[in-house]
Amino acid sequence: MSLRLYDTKTRSVRGFEPLDPPKVTVYLCGDTVYAPPHIGHARSKVIFDVLWRWLERSGHDVVFARNITDVDDKIFVRAAEEGVPWWQVGQRVIHQMERAYDVLGLRPPTVEPLVTGHITQMIELIQQLIDRGHAYASGGDVYFDVRSLSEYGALSGQQPDQMVKTEKTDPDRPKRDPLDFALWKGSRPGEPSWPAPWGPGRPGWHLGCSAMATTYLGPTFDIHGGGTDIVFPHHENELAQSRGVGDRFARYWLHNGLLNLGAQKMSKSIGNTLLITELVKRWRPVELRYYLVAPHYRSTVEYAEEALDKAAAAYRRIEGFVTRAVEVAGAVPAASDVPAAFRDAMDDDLGTPQALAVVHAAVREGNAALAAGDKEAIDRLLGELRAMLDVLGLDPLAEPWAEQAGAGDGCCDALGKLVDVTLEQRRLARARKDYATADALRDGLAAAGVVVEDTPNGPRWSLGR
Repeated sequence: MSLRLYDTKTRSVRGFEPLDPPKVTVYLCGDTVYAPPHIGHARSKVIFDVLWRWLERSGHDVVFARNITDVDDKIFVRAAEEGVPWWQVGQRVIHQMERAYDVLGLRPPTVEPLVTGHITQMIELIQQLIDRGHAYASGGDVYFDVRSLSEYGALSGQQPDQMVKTEKTDPDRPKRDPLDFALWKGSRPGEPSWPAPWGPGRPGWHLGCSAMATTYLGPTFDIHGGGTDIVFPHHENELAQSRGVGDRFARYWLHNGLLNLGAQKMSKSIGNTLLITELVKRWRPVELRYYLVAPHYRSTVEYAEEALDKAAAAYRRIEGFVTRAVEVAGAVPAASDVPAAFRDAMDDDLGTPQALAVVHAAVREGNAALAAGDKEAIDRLLGELRAMLDVLGLDPLAEPWAEQAGAGDGCCDALGKLVDVTLEQRRLARARKDYATADALRDGLAAAGVVVEDTPNGPRWSLGR
């Protein structure tokens, strides 16, 4: 089986055939930087990080673009609330975003363009749309004429007459049709603006992605991704803009399901957010990543702490085998290929639940090999397991998890030294048969979140929740 992906536009699972193999071009809608990223944002980023890794494992060379929207009404509102310049909000949140995604083991994109860096390309795109009869100026604004494009609605499966208007209309700057959307917003007090043939202003939200995607990936590229919440109007409007100037744009459209809190979509704007920086204080970042990888990417996930606890426990079972296997066989490198069952699962529309079932089957087999002292089997299974975990970004022996476990981290190095001193005191207490003191030392470590396991090779410790 070769890779098959669900394409939103055709509403079907299609065999994936790159435009220019082995190169694969991917564009993912990134964050609007008005508040720090929450776990809902992280889900999309982790899913497409796994897609990138799987494409590479399958022999492709990936160019991965993920944009940043740093000009938006929400940024202006936040800046006004804080009494700071609009750009200061965006820059602060960009730094917060980078730290949050780094801690989850996300690869930095090949290119990460900002809206503010591509105003010239957007103005050129607008002019092409006007020249082709798909856009018109109105009182300093420019709007896309939705009814000028017969295929409008093809991505979301809607007909224009069935749609509702998606943007408020300023009565002083009338649109021809309530469905028409802004390409250029004329200058308003307190907002940034750039010069343009239709008067100073700034680009509309949808325009940026069309310009940035084609700037870096070309007029036709392989995959466009994002959450199901932006199929309409954002992606529909992106497609319309690009088709309006004659670009084919994306050949496959992939959309991940949302992560909800109760009955509501998790959203920064309504305040029911769970920030990544807060969650990693309660669960290790690798455990949070496991939680986000485990469901199928197109499923809707209801956030629950119990589910995160189960995910953490499941990952620790994997980690426990890897740790014990390394003690026996050393740090066996990842195998050159993954097991056939894992490959079949990932090729079937990124079936991570089935892929993780293969991972856990290998762990169970590995634990049996450890119990039997079968070093040959341990070597093989550890190599296969590391190859599978590498695809999912969950290999405990690889960066950043090995680093976060203590390598090169001054805080963790200090913790390790303190634990080692305590374990030595415990060893001495047991040697003199002072078991009460030995037990008290172990209980003290447990209370501090340090789990101690006695093995034939001496005590092994790890950080619990």
